[in-house]
Amino acid sequence: MRTPANLPRLALALLFALPAAARAEKNFEERNKEARSAIMARRPDGSAAFYAELEKQGRALAAEFPDKVEPYEMLLYVAGQADATKTRAIVGEIEAGQAPDAAKERARGLLAKLNAVGQPLDIQFTALDGRAIDLSAMKGKVVLVDFWAVWCGPCVAEIPNVKAAYEQLQPKGFEIVGISFDKEKDKLESFIKEKGMTWPQYYDGKGWQNEFGVKYGINSIPSMWLVDKKGNLRDMNARQDLAAKVEKLLAEKE
Repeated sequence: MRTPANLPRLALALLFALPAAARAEKNFEERNKEARSAIMARRPDGSAAFYAELEKQGRALAAEFPDKVEPYEMLLYVAGQADATKTRAIVGEIEAGQAPDAAKERARGLLAKLNAVGQPLDIQFTALDGRAIDLSAMKGKVVLVDFWAVWCGPCVAEIPNVKAAYEQLQPKGFEIVGISFDKEKDKLESFIKEKGMTWPQYYDGKGWQNEFGVKYGINSIPSMWLVDKKGNLRDMNARQDLAAKVEKLLAEKE
């Protein structure tokens, strides 16, 4: 096929590059779909199997498609649920590799969140029920900061565990501060009344742009943080064995 002599070189390059780019995008979409199916298939096997498969598929996709953000989102999700050592390792790999700038920025945000451990949290607000909440004024208590939303299935699934821990340990000095990522105030108020969630709730209606969610780099919920009696953040993965972790912190001296 002959092309017009005056066709600009850039346009000519795009003319022949587009089919290849389209094929590459289709390949990625197919592989991404396969990866997500494999990940979801492991959910019934428990959290350890789920996160192992998520990491496996994320690494495989990143190796095949290093310019895509999605594989790194998988790895960052794993990092967000892991212990500090593994989190730092994954963040370091992403920053040192070929990840897109957006993925590297998110990795740096996760690292900043990790560095908050051992430091006080600056959380002050007026709760839905009118209570004035200031985390710095709650020293002497062990506080769960629960980032959650009504529309989040795993968050809702945790409520019985959270309530049980609260009812058992609140007399000993355990408190909860909810940080809601909901946009619909009426649904939130109705839900917490129905479930008997008596602890204070922060709400600003901004969803993922929630003030404290943005401030502390929350990119997945539920995120459950524990603050010790000195007012310092001690645990960013309080979802597992919540009651035992709270009891351990309650036993510490101030």
